[in-house]
Amino acid sequence: MIVKQAIHTDYIRLQDLLKLTGDANTGGQAKLMIQDGMVLINNQVCLERGKKIRVGDIVKILNSNDEIEVVAE
Repeated sequence: MIVKQAIHTDYIRLQDLLKLTGDANTGGQAKLMIQDGMVLINNQVCLERGKKIRVGDIVKILNSNDEIEVVAE
């Protein structure tokens, strides 16, 4: 299932997006998920927690059925 997440800026950092959507409870949890290769951006593993996520990007967390589509507010 695709979940749409609106942002009102040009981009959001990956770890902040994971916290905003509730997929990570803390920045530390987000960091571990990213370092462990559990996060895909546009179907590619991303190991950068500060990666800029922009409108149109799709973020998927392994072991989850949900995908996050970033949309403009």
